[in-house]
Amino acid sequence: MGEFVIKMPDVGEGVAEAELVEWHVKPGDPVREDMILAAVMTDKATVEIPSPVNGTVLWLGAEIGDTVAVKAPLVRIEIAGEGAETPAAEEKPTAKAEEKPAPKAGAPAVAPSQPAKVDAKAAAPAKSGVHVAPERLEKALASPAVRLRARESGVDLRQVTGTGPAGRITHDDLDQFLARGAQPAAVPAGLVRKTAIDEIKVTGLRRRIAEKMTLSTSRIPHITYVEEVDMTALEDLRTTMNRDRKPDQPKLTILPYLMRALVKAIADLPGVNATFDDGAGIISRHHAVHIGIATQTPAGLTVPVVRHAEARGIWDCAVELNRLAEAARTGTATRDELTGSTITISSLGALGGIVSTPVINHPEVAIVGVNKLAVRPVWDGAQFVPRKIMNLSSSFDHRVIDGWDAATFVQRLKTLLETPALIFVEA
Repeated sequence: MGEFVIKMPDVGEGVAEAELVEWHVKPGDPVREDMILAAVMTDKATVEIPSPVNGTVLWLGAEIGDTVAVKAPLVRIEIAGEGAETPAAEEKPTAKAEEKPAPKAGAPAVAPSQPAKVDAKAAAPAKSGVHVAPERLEKALASPAVRLRARESGVDLRQVTGTGPAGRITHDDLDQFLARGAQPAAVPAGLVRKTAIDEIKVTGLRRRIAEKMTLSTSRIPHITYVEEVDMTALEDLRTTMNRDRKPDQPKLTILPYLMRALVKAIADLPGVNATFDDGAGIISRHHAVHIGIATQTPAGLTVPVVRHAEARGIWDCAVELNRLAEAARTGTATRDELTGSTITISSLGALGGIVSTPVINHPEVAIVGVNKLAVRPVWDGAQFVPRKIMNLSSSFDHRVIDGWDAATFVQRLKTLLETPALIFVEA
């Protein structure tokens, strides 16, 4: 018998390591050629690692959540014949379309880790045969005489409910407690104290989200500008266009209109459609408008990108938006579809709240947050009239964009959305 060593493959240009996010085998498991052994995640995509041989798993080189360097030993497999090693640089892993990061070389062989459930219960000492459970940890409030009686009776006063001023325990409270057999007062039916703690290791896409948010908030000084937008006219237009749409056309939401309004506003203020390399001190203003759409998926938050929005009409924006959202939710989006945005839209739809403080998608310099739309009374100079109002909460990198420019950009968006015919007027 021999031993075959599978090394961490080269999972992408410029990628030196990846995070281990899944094990599909454990030591002792039989494997066959092309069977998926594990999945690792880079900052761009999830990659599956297949077995190139038949054999039995002897050793696993990392735990879920560990970061593994390219060419580091990942799996050892017992095989018939002489042993060998996989040429890591030539390995051809299978790429999934989900965003995820990988394991430390040389880590002990382990099976996939599971969330640890820790029970925090602990029994306090008992005296004179009286059981005392540690349910109330605060110091009991009682007179010295009551404390003396409690000590002599073997009662932990933390278990006694006080009825005196400020919860002070009286002699009557102690008598009633002892009469019940030194047991705490009954808890109402259905109300149960819970002390267990679930510990969940942050791995995969959730780790990448955490790293991205930390990077953005630690390096970008945010300025958030909130403006109220009257969406009544746009909603009337949207209702009409949806009513008259062709069978092959998708139902329009607010987002395609906002995307086209972004393109118009960026033409007037190109500085917001930029990325900032703060290490090199270079601002890149992009002529192409690649709009990232923050999308919630079962695996976590992803940002699929509608490329070249400047070259798309309303219906084309809607079609591409629907396609990318579905790909993100089903985990079939490609690396190119999840990277390269120049400005981002964040919308929680009906859960959008009144105001939000969206976090910039580093290294971009602006993000537009969409809050919920609601009917509100608006004074028209003579009376209050119902109008459909929606707030935009937009954040900007204050190193690159001044407050005046941020406000000017949002005011331009407001004008376009409140007078939607302007969105369709060619420059």
